[in-house]
Amino acid sequence: MKCALRLILVILHISRSFCGHGVWFTKHPSNQTVSQGNGVRLGCAVQGLSDPDIVWMKDGEKLYSTDQMFITLGDKHWETFHSVKSVQQQDAGQYRCEVEFHSITVSSDSAWITVEGVPHFLQEPHDIATFPGAPFNLTCVAIGPPEPVEILWWLGGFQKGEPGPSPSVLHVHGVNSSMKFYCEARNTRGISVSRTGTVHIKVLPSAPVELQVSRMVDNNATLTWKPGFTGHSELSTCIIHMTRHSGLRLDLPQLQVSVPPYHQVVSGLRSHSNYSTRVSCVNEVGVSPLSPWLNFLTPESVPASAPRNLTFDLLERHLLLNWADLREEELQGKLLAYKVQWTLGGEPQEPLLFKENMAQLAGGGRFLNTSFQVSACTSVGCGPWSPPVLVLPTSVQVQGGRSHMLVGLLLGLLVASIIGLLLAVVAHRRGKEMQFGSAFKPQGSDSTVSFTAARSFNRTCAELHELSLDSLGINEDLKNKLQDVLIPERLLTLGLMLGKGEFGSVREAYLKTEEATLQQVAVKVLKSDITSSGDIEQCLKEAAHMKDFDHPNVIQLIGVSLHWRPGQRLPVPMVVLPFMKHGDLHTFLLLSRLGEQPFDLSVQTLIEFMLDIARGMEYLSSRNIIHRDLAARNCMLNEKMTVCVADFGLSKKIYSGDYYRQGSMSKLPVKWIALESLADNLYTTQSDVWAFGVTMWEIMTRGQTPYPGVENTEIYEYLIKGERLKKPPDCRDDIYEIMHSCWSPVPKCRPSTKHLVGQLETLWSSLSPAPALKESLLYINLEEEEGVPGSGDMAPGPEEVLTGASASWSVPWQRGRVEDEEKDWLMVESGAVLAIGGDYRYIIGPCSNSEEDDEEEGGGRRMESMDIIQEVVRDEEEDVVINV
Repeated sequence: MKCALRLILVILHISRSFCGHGVWFTKHPSNQTVSQGNGVRLGCAVQGLSDPDIVWMKDGEKLYSTDQMFITLGDKHWETFHSVKSVQQQDAGQYRCEVEFHSITVSSDSAWITVEGVPHFLQEPHDIATFPGAPFNLTCVAIGPPEPVEILWWLGGFQKGEPGPSPSVLHVHGVNSSMKFYCEARNTRGISVSRTGTVHIKVLPSAPVELQVSRMVDNNATLTWKPGFTGHSELSTCIIHMTRHSGLRLDLPQLQVSVPPYHQVVSGLRSHSNYSTRVSCVNEVGVSPLSPWLNFLTPESVPASAPRNLTFDLLERHLLLNWADLREEELQGKLLAYKVQWTLGGEPQEPLLFKENMAQLAGGGRFLNTSFQVSACTSVGCGPWSPPVLVLPTSVQVQGGRSHMLVGLLLGLLVASIIGLLLAVVAHRRGKEMQFGSAFKPQGSDSTVSFTAARSFNRTCAELHELSLDSLGINEDLKNKLQDVLIPERLLTLGLMLGKGEFGSVREAYLKTEEATLQQVAVKVLKSDITSSGDIEQCLKEAAHMKDFDHPNVIQLIGVSLHWRPGQRLPVPMVVLPFMKHGDLHTFLLLSRLGEQPFDLSVQTLIEFMLDIARGMEYLSSRNIIHRDLAARNCMLNEKMTVCVADFGLSKKIYSGDYYRQGSMSKLPVKWIALESLADNLYTTQSDVWAFGVTMWEIMTRGQTPYPGVENTEIYEYLIKGERLKKPPDCRDDIYEIMHSCWSPVPKCRPSTKHLVGQLETLWSSLSPAPALKESLLYINLEEEEGVPGSGDMAPGPEEVLTGASASWSVPWQRGRVEDEEKDWLMVESGAVLAIGGDYRYIIGPCSNSEEDDEEEGGGRRMESMDIIQEVVRDEEEDVVINV
């Protein structure tokens, strides 16, 4: 009896602790077991609040629902429900209600939703790579309910053994050829079939591809390449072979580097020298074949030495100067001119330029007592000066050395006297220094004090300092992710605006690197009227997604910078991205049809665009990233015409399961969204595959808007009836079959991104080789600036030194050569000559530009065609987004 009374008292005490707050749950959710595909409904009721905000929690995480209902049961008494129309395995879990009252969270009892259906796989078989005849194990795990679940294996099209309980491990003694396998999971509700895996046999890797010199800084070449077929075995190292061509071929020591990443900086190269390189890679089996040779020319530099043996011959009518030529390794480039500077009567004169290692100057007598020096110049600049030579008559040349010594001695004594005087003055001033400055009494009757502060302080303005992420008020996880990519604002120089949107603008910019060079970048700048930490955090989440990306077809984050705004509480975040020379893919496709000078895009080139996007999406999928906004407008073209997937404003990382359910109101690209995403806001990697199919359609139509004539509000009804995008004109059947397979109403029936890459690679290799688009497009200036001439007439560069390899020697830093017909004086049009300076009074100027009028006429036509394209883009942007 006493125990029962004590228990009642404890219950009353607990009840009072909740009722003391005035809020308690009168109804709690209950456990429910439901079959897959049926509906389920959970409810709870709370007493004590006039307008409660009751939140549903699943497995400890908040549920975002747009159809939550509230029903009043009386004064300050409310009931709410959580409903799922079609229960799937991912809806199973622990649920409860929570309500907040005066910073105190009150929770209901927890309840479980158990989903009955065909078995659900926790672990499916994955691909295996093995040596011939080597044993290996395969694992398959599936659960109900209902239980028990049995597993049956299929290997190479044949059943292996009898069904056994889950989990199941199949031991294979070894195979000698590639074969497929999968497992079946059975319970009383039916059978589930796992994904199909493949047993691969490890072989030698193939040769690396796309070897190139991506950067040259101070004779340090950055080599990049891509691995070929890896032979189903991870590559461990790559071997770099290099030779230098200097009359004779010289093999340099091989470099062995660990991979990934697939790049290496080769340092210590000679300036203006021809090099060849090739690469092979190593896996468990052995060494791959070598890639084709890549030929490149290192950039020029200023000469390392001054011309030697400068002499003169003073005659009656002229003065002859002679000096020795520099050796090739001293010149470090192609000689443009010798620069001669001279001083007459102590006054420096205008320098002169000569192409030969001699100079003849008229009027010999006027050069008496004149000092001459000479320097060699390349297109980069001029090297050191030779020792000065003083022109004297022959009779006094021997005595000239002694006179020079006397003048030097006198100058030395004069400098020593001046230094001694300055030291005496400084010592006198230091004797009168006070703790914070110096006081001096000037001459005059009035006694005044002049105070020189040792340090100054400004109480109205804080000292300039580098901004940190702490000033943004963002969460710690996001701050830690971006801390190591923070770029000081002083290293950025903003330029022209490239685009503007709801978030702010994108501007061209230049970033000063550690090597003191300037890198062209693009900068996303948030709107200046943004004052909320939440808005800033949303902008930086996209940067956090890109921080760890490392794939040639996915745009990479360079860094994040902060711009201080006077009078504002928060700085403006700036996201620094690579500069994409040819802009977004959609505008590029429109230019091919609607530009002033339309150009043809071969089918092979269009498939290359698709293949680049598919490879980028395969990489994102492997990192559990759902893009949710894949379209041609969000794919960028770099200077090599490679497509990079970009704009991750709507992307999400899925940490568990394979889906993401959108719960908040947002603007979404309706005509690119998959059917299941329109129906219940469910997103998976397979919904990205749907958008990839629509992007393929955009590419084949050269930028047309999807579903012409169908309104945004009609898209769902149009798709649910089985309608899809029509086959574009002149589209091959096999290409349309691939894009149509992406629009299956059943997400699991759509191809994976890996499968799409394989299909497109096979399709691309089956096409006959087309003319290399990426070379021809170098002559299409899509962002032509005023006053910048085209490059189509540039003279051939020094790459033609090696016969038969002119195409592969074309690198950005090479310059055009000086024509053999030029006179002794260099022409004024040469930018390099203008840079080194000199006397051009005797140079005949270039012909007047007769193309100015034509340029003005063409400008109007260009503006008209660009207005048309911008109008098309604006129309499509209105079609892209709708509130879901």
